[in-house]
Amino acid sequence: MWRTEILRSRKKKPQGFLNEFISNFTFVPKRTYLLYNMIISGDFMNLLVVDDEQRIREVICEYAKIEGYTVFEADDGIMAIDIVKNNLIDVIILDIMMPKQDGYSTLKELKTIKNIPVIMLSARGEEYDKLLGFDLGIDDYMTKPFSPKELIARVKAVTKRNNKEIDQFVYKDLVINFKSHVVKINNQVIPLTPKEYDILVYFAKNKNIALSREQLLSEIWGYDFYGDDRTVDTHIKMLRNSLGSYRDLIVTVRGIGYRLEIS
Repeated sequence: MWRTEILRSRKKKPQGFLNEFISNFTFVPKRTYLLYNMIISGDFMNLLVVDDEQRIREVICEYAKIEGYTVFEADDGIMAIDIVKNNLIDVIILDIMMPKQDGYSTLKELKTIKNIPVIMLSARGEEYDKLLGFDLGIDDYMTKPFSPKELIARVKAVTKRNNKEIDQFVYKDLVINFKSHVVKINNQVIPLTPKEYDILVYFAKNKNIALSREQLLSEIWGYDFYGDDRTVDTHIKMLRNSLGSYRDLIVTVRGIGYRLEIS
């Protein structure tokens, strides 16, 4: 009887958009279209805005966050390069005229690190500037002043055209490769059990979101699992031990569950 009630309670759909999304989202092949749709809408995607004008960065960030993007900011090219080296960036909005290192020089260096879609943003609207940008590998070009809504629409279009597959999660020296199912810290492979790996991936896909034990049980173990919440706590303890110096990334949220806290 007790197990029946547990099973029934898990089949109830939670209220609210976020909980409904988390409850229904899964990472098995038959549901990959859900991941694709969320990528196109901005969820799980990291956007880097590079512009020396703070007000412009603020406006872009405001609109991007509404669409579900996690936004990184840089006020010069050198800072942008450092962010790309230490984070998994999916799309870049890059200004041309900046101190220390201009947009063209930054773009050239970025392309040697990783092939990330770039939208160039500039007050210079001459044909030469646009052609040079496209020759260097940008995906789109917008001239200031611009419509923030149109810019975000172009970010979505660029993302869709590139159909970029999220194949890894990077935070400092922690790397999760979703294709190879390999987790590394300081370039050393960290042995994880299948369940530890699944939990870590689910946290990474939902970083900075408080996840209840019920959600973790449903998504990792499945609706037909007959165990209790202590199963989650046990595996979280094991995962923390496996992560070593990164164990504190998994934060206990009192009264709810856990959260992967990425600053």
